[in-house]
Amino acid sequence: MVNIHKIPEPLHFFAAVFSKAGYSCYLVGGALRNMVMGKKPSDFDFATDASPEEVIRLFRRVVPTGIQHGTVTVLHKNESYEVTTFRIEGDYSDARRPDNVEYTSDIFEDLKRRDFTINAMAINLETGEFLDPFQGKKDIASRVIRAIGNPAERFNEDALRILRAFRFSAQLSFTIDPETFSGIVDCKEKLYQVSAERIRDELEKIILSPTPSKGLQQMEKAGVLPIVLPELSACTGVQQKGLHQYDVFEHSFYSCDAVPAEKKAVRFAALFHDIGKVETIDYDEIGVVTFYQHEKTSVRLTRNIMRRLKFPRDFEEQVLHLIANHMFHYEDIWTDAAVRRFIAKVGKEYLDDLFLLRRADQYGTFGKPIDPVNLKAFRKHIDKVLAEAHALKIADLAVNGHDLIKIGIPKGPAIGIVLRELLETVIDDPSQNSRPILLTIATNFYKQIS
Repeated sequence: MVNIHKIPEPLHFFAAVFSKAGYSCYLVGGALRNMVMGKKPSDFDFATDASPEEVIRLFRRVVPTGIQHGTVTVLHKNESYEVTTFRIEGDYSDARRPDNVEYTSDIFEDLKRRDFTINAMAINLETGEFLDPFQGKKDIASRVIRAIGNPAERFNEDALRILRAFRFSAQLSFTIDPETFSGIVDCKEKLYQVSAERIRDELEKIILSPTPSKGLQQMEKAGVLPIVLPELSACTGVQQKGLHQYDVFEHSFYSCDAVPAEKKAVRFAALFHDIGKVETIDYDEIGVVTFYQHEKTSVRLTRNIMRRLKFPRDFEEQVLHLIANHMFHYEDIWTDAAVRRFIAKVGKEYLDDLFLLRRADQYGTFGKPIDPVNLKAFRKHIDKVLAEAHALKIADLAVNGHDLIKIGIPKGPAIGIVLRELLETVIDDPSQNSRPILLTIATNFYKQIS
């Protein structure tokens, strides 16, 4: 049971506004679920018998975020609360939202329309009355995700609930009830009707959960992954060589698990960094499997995924850059110039993330953390080179495009070509980074290419 006295005081003040006006108000949804689990709540949702118009009259600042379906967002004392009127829903002809809603005064009718038992509890903050008509508390204790009523009906109403089941499983480390899982299998084709943006949002929550592999494995088992991420599903059964303990599919999601959740771009890169191996698999003259330049194919396939699911372009570029550069092989014979060239290629700002990706890649190879001796040696060499503060990008050169124009190199592509040549020169020999020397080199090089 939830201890009403431990509920944050601002919520009591908020609920009291409804009570004083003669309405009931219940805390529902994920915040209540977290409280039952003993976790810190957030994103507070409320259900009330007050209509949206009546809620608007009760508060000064209200945003009609989903008023056509009975939902408004109330801004109250520096907090925002989503408030939905008790409702009975009509058919879901678009497999997303009900065609119509009918308001009701019965909280139990409202709870019946929700997706899973663990999300169908309610507590009256004024009286302490706790409602759990579908035994969500029991399922929380049993660590089970169970659909309310007939699972097929719930998933046919809104197919996104399929991904929500996997998301809750990954986030909470719960198992999916067998009947609910069977309903997912039966209704999975409905996911083709769900918008790319909604799939992206749920997929992102799965990938950023504490154990994304738990959700991804179950998605594959249910036949959902081939619908949502066919490029990743295709990696199943693709065996690897050498020290690899897993096939490409297992390796990918264990690598993803190994990245801290707050490193979003690295998590996505870890999940997709080897998906190109499916297309590039080959065998050398003695029959050893190879995946020559698989990182290039992985970049192309990941770009397709990102575009299909409408991820922001700047995030896409971060993920692609990490994947494109994850196949580096440092040796002690590398010179300072070779290290400078690596930093210039990768970008100083990507070094930490790239090394994190590489450690995750190693974890996905062995299924456990290993001592990254070679990475430590490489990082030590990189730190030494960075401490010397030599030029690593065009902006670090002692000359710029305006200087080249002044010595007769015309505006246009030639400026960029010459500047890149100057950077290569300086990376090889930092002592060349002086204005007179670079201008002489620029003049001579431009004569050769013009």
